[in-house]
Amino acid sequence: GVPNVSTATAVRQQHGHDESMHPCAPPDAVVWPQDVGQVQELAALCSRARVPMVPFGTGTGLEGGVNAVQGGVCFDLSRMDAITELRLEDFSVAVEPGVTRKALNSHLRGTGLWFPVGTVGTEEQLVGGRDVGLGGV
Repeated sequence: GVPNVSTATAVRQQHGHDESMHPCAPPDAVVWPQDVGQVQELAALCSRARVPMVPFGTGTGLEGGVNAVQGGVCFDLSRMDAITELRLEDFSVAVEPGVTRKALNSHLRGTGLWFPVGTVGTEEQLVGGRDVGLGGV
């Protein structure tokens, strides 16, 4: 629906660059899926129409990976921010792709665990998508 889709120039430009030196390459549209099912439906639509898909977290990357050099649809995954499982016995956690390091460490407060992986000063860096446990904590 409308609150989950935008073709506004400012929104597209915000999603067309990260912290890299690469120039802005905005997508044709930005969507904010709310769950895995919506991601699957949107990906199937894009695949059938042969429209490029560009994932977007917080735009803190350094490689230009969010630049939509061939246009397409940007999937902003920031609203998929649930921490779905925490297993203290084996130091593992399951998160959706929009969970930030700051949010995860806030959730872990009081457990004796923390998630140290990341770059200094990037508390908004996403945890989702990393294939790691809470090792070294």
